[in-house]
Amino acid sequence: MIETVVTFLNSLLWGKLLVYALVGVGIYFTISLLFIQFTHLKHSAKVMISSRQADDAGLSSFQVFCTSLAARVGAGNMAGVAVAIGAAGPGAVFWMWLIAMLGMATAMVESTLAQVYKVKDSEGQYRGGPAYYMEKGLGQRWMGVLFSIFLIISFGLVFNAVQANTIAGAVNKVFDISPNVVGILLVVFSALVISGGLRKVAKVSEYVVPVMAIVYIGMALVIVLMNLERLPQVFSLVIKSAFGWQEAAAGGVAYTIAQAMQSGIARGLFSNEAGMGSAANVAASAAPNPPHPASQGFVQMAGVFVDTLVICTATAAIILLSDDWGSSSDGIAMTISALEFHVGGWGGWFVAGAILLFCFTSIIANYSYAETNVVFLLGNRKKVILLFRLVVLAMVMFGSLAKISLVWDLADLSMGFMALVNIIALVLLSGVAFKVIADYRDQLSAGVTPTFDKSRFPELNQQIDNEVWNPATAEVAEPRS
Repeated sequence: MIETVVTFLNSLLWGKLLVYALVGVGIYFTISLLFIQFTHLKHSAKVMISSRQADDAGLSSFQVFCTSLAARVGAGNMAGVAVAIGAAGPGAVFWMWLIAMLGMATAMVESTLAQVYKVKDSEGQYRGGPAYYMEKGLGQRWMGVLFSIFLIISFGLVFNAVQANTIAGAVNKVFDISPNVVGILLVVFSALVISGGLRKVAKVSEYVVPVMAIVYIGMALVIVLMNLERLPQVFSLVIKSAFGWQEAAAGGVAYTIAQAMQSGIARGLFSNEAGMGSAANVAASAAPNPPHPASQGFVQMAGVFVDTLVICTATAAIILLSDDWGSSSDGIAMTISALEFHVGGWGGWFVAGAILLFCFTSIIANYSYAETNVVFLLGNRKKVILLFRLVVLAMVMFGSLAKISLVWDLADLSMGFMALVNIIALVLLSGVAFKVIADYRDQLSAGVTPTFDKSRFPELNQQIDNEVWNPATAEVAEPRS
């Protein structure tokens, strides 16, 4: 019964509504921002790499990038890409690319808004995200409450179950270790990190994420070089499958295209999170450098690019360059099988290790997103946070043992509702975002370091926290290393 209802709602959300909404707002933001994801991609990388400073209230831009990438790079990049290819063929990869390119503009808008409307909590730490800009920017706390509930369910609970499920499946397949044992170990190590809150999550992510990403991309690059002569054939296969050209002779082209679009966009969003509103929660926690809200938009644009156009593509290349990419409906089994095809038996060990790191960092980063929304709903109360941490750890254990198809379906459903609420808010607040981003670009073009001056935005005077953005200089606090 539950599976039937979940399947029906997913088909409604992902079959039509969210596909059109995500592509629509992506095109709208891309055009309105004058294709910023292409014209300022180099600048976004520069902001991300050069911003290693934080203050007493916030994280550094680099820590925010690593934390958001920790959440993005997980089951969606490895198992999710394989699931999409297995369900809809290689064409799903093309639609992942497309939604990522459009999603970069969406990430720019939502993370800029998260910075504009962020606040300081009772402990002097920056908090923000969609729930906060819905309350402060739109004056609709009920909308923020709804978003927070969906995010807590999806990221704090369901998505962490998905990540734990993926880890348990990979470790069990490669090392034959019981999911019960894996679940207990995950709970212990997750508890050690999330007990330190957002700062400890960011610190762990800052060191682990760059290493794991570089190693995984390096492995994919080696495999591509080993199969360089087949690369044009694989690229052609992706394009033909995306538009149904392969199936034209057999009929059913429209269905094939729709299936590839639905699967690619769903898995693409699950992976890069653009438009979902999730990464905006940690983007708000940054002490931006340069001191302007739009700087975090550039950082999150870089995150979407690295996640989907680099890491997801790496997984797709590993799978499609093997000979049996359509042989399994189990995403992680397909990825392991593909890597073993290329490098032999130790490939399974490599995938298991990569999955362990990717999905574990996703668990702790997902928790940090959910914590911010628990604070939005109930305040920064220690007993509430402790209880929530225990519930999150219980879901990690549950995910290690759960039926994977239902877990994935619940993840899609909760993510869909969350994205829908956020998309509405983004469209309603897009004028504010466009003006703030234009202010940044004007200063950048004039050759000065962009600095946010609240006096240039009188319409925001009653909405922006004075403790966060000082009217004259907008400097947050003296930076520290």
